[in-house]
Amino acid sequence: MTFTLYVDEDRWRAHLRSVVETMPGIVPVIKGNGYGLGLARLAQEAAALGVEAVTVGTTEELPVVRDAFGGDVLVLTPAYPRPDEDPTGRVVQTVAHLETLRAATGSRVVLESMTTMRRHGLTVDSVPQLAGLLPGVRLEGLAFHLPIDRHGGYDPAAEVTEWLRRLGAAGVPTETAWVSHLQAAELTGLRAQFPGTTFRPRVGTSLWLGDRGALTARGTVLDVHPLARGEHYGYRRHRTLRKSHLVVVSGGTAHGVALEAPRSVRGPVGRAKAVAVGTLAAANRSLSPFTWAGRQRWFAEPPHMHVSLLLLPASVTPPRIGDELDCEVRLTTIHPDTLTPTRNRPRTAGG
Repeated sequence: MTFTLYVDEDRWRAHLRSVVETMPGIVPVIKGNGYGLGLARLAQEAAALGVEAVTVGTTEELPVVRDAFGGDVLVLTPAYPRPDEDPTGRVVQTVAHLETLRAATGSRVVLESMTTMRRHGLTVDSVPQLAGLLPGVRLEGLAFHLPIDRHGGYDPAAEVTEWLRRLGAAGVPTETAWVSHLQAAELTGLRAQFPGTTFRPRVGTSLWLGDRGALTARGTVLDVHPLARGEHYGYRRHRTLRKSHLVVVSGGTAHGVALEAPRSVRGPVGRAKAVAVGTLAAANRSLSPFTWAGRQRWFAEPPHMHVSLLLLPASVTPPRIGDELDCEVRLTTIHPDTLTPTRNRPRTAGG
């Protein structure tokens, strides 16, 4: 009995094809946990889509992806190239420092510029030195990693425009630009403005997870225990305040359940919701991502490594052992026990 990610493969692949068809030059991003589907699986899907290149996050992710995909593989995180890293000649390194560029003799590289995202990149001050260092490397283009949020009138296309003009004026070739987080209209405008530049959009979340309805995580009910008022349960021996059912369901921290990154909050409504969640947490009340009988259910206590404990009111008919509960989990942190096509999904009760 496992924590399962079900995939409606026909629906999911139809979405992949539609994105590739409407985004010329797309470069799928394959990194981390493989967006819940695994690095090797995504590399195989990218090969089936017929794209020319993919990206990985780090050099440590290279072996799995490179073995399953026969085209070029760009490493997004800047690294100092080592001769033993690329026996295939298909790896492209990202360069974000002059020192890396000097050490990258003979390597295939893209030059990443420091955008207002401020994560990493070559600075404006380093631009005059670039042209003189390029004869030692195989330049595969320029890279621009841009902020996602557009609030305050921010225009990422204008930022790319400024950089392309600056680099071109310094004698750096601008034939290819690898870009992240640009919308279709912004890409269309840039292609019209720079007809001599091939724009290669690097796309991860909106490609693999763009049709969220094609992917469903579910935990299997392992046990159900009736609890009388005042009974103890869990690691911390909490007491029930009223008659309840304790539901033990597969899916815990090892699977990525209830693991969240901090979120940006804007406006009075967003802040009020954040305060409300914090107040409930202070009272040991946290909603779980599991759903039963049409409602999201409360954690009985923080999730364990492989299972979660849920509390159901006595008025709700509990699930049976073997039933599955939908789990709204973040797919960039999920580690399911099994990955299953929906056509093989068993019938479930309730939910």
